[in-house]
Amino acid sequence: MCWTFSGARLKRGLTRRSGIKLAFSALWAGHLRAGESAVEAAQVPDLTRGIPSRSPQALTGSQFADSVSNLDRQQRETAILGQLLEGNVPGFLRKLVPVKLSHEPAVGKALGATVFAMPEYLAIGSDSDFLRIPMNFHTATAIADHFNFVLPTKKIVDAIYGRSNCRFTPQPLPAGPQMVSTGYYRTHNAMIDTQSQTRGFPLGALVSGHKKDVVLTNRLGLNPGRIAIYGWHRGIGQPIQPLSTVHGAGYADYSHGIRLIAGMAMVEGRLHSIHDILRDSSFAMVLSDEGTIRASFA
Repeated sequence: MCWTFSGARLKRGLTRRSGIKLAFSALWAGHLRAGESAVEAAQVPDLTRGIPSRSPQALTGSQFADSVSNLDRQQRETAILGQLLEGNVPGFLRKLVPVKLSHEPAVGKALGATVFAMPEYLAIGSDSDFLRIPMNFHTATAIADHFNFVLPTKKIVDAIYGRSNCRFTPQPLPAGPQMVSTGYYRTHNAMIDTQSQTRGFPLGALVSGHKKDVVLTNRLGLNPGRIAIYGWHRGIGQPIQPLSTVHGAGYADYSHGIRLIAGMAMVEGRLHSIHDILRDSSFAMVLSDEGTIRASFA
């Protein structure tokens, strides 16, 4: 399929991180003939270069959970931010997975792009001991910006679920004040681990269905100071959580997951900023069912 690329803003060429984009353009062109798997292997790793290397002395997920168990919510957010900025991220999350999206306009050829997603929700710790860590909107956007990533749109969340070979059955916990506690974070994390092991999900596979996503949406512009959540799918087109901005930006509970998407998407063999794509009226529908969207509301 030939994808038409007509956005005026995107046609201006490479603007930010030009070295990365030029290198990836060359890699993409060189590996197309070798097959999609070779392309994916060549393209994905360097997009995580903004994430610092994990120190061998870094806390495991269990150790981190112990260290924040008696902190209040704001103190915990500060600790989460510090750990992630230092690169305390499991290695398997640095191996991004390509996810293709498309849009067929009423007139003209189909449009398409490939985004590169973390295979799992953002976590603290090692490959053998990690804690999938919910966080509020302020922390999530700070981490995404620092790593040169973005939060997904609703359409990207749906595409990831559709692309996932390993889909969890959602496991909600009883509602109540305890939903925001570190204890609930750990309990839900252990439930996910048990289901993953029981069903034989390999580490690093693209997985979904086990948490709600924190997402970007134009509703955040209409409702400043909020966090947007969506997903927790029970099947294709069956999210438990419709798109919602009911909670404030400082809210986080056990059911929330932060799925980071590399800030660059591939369009017709060239990398382009997702920020630019989402702002382009002729191309935004590829990544957003809302059309144009701001990529940051922090």
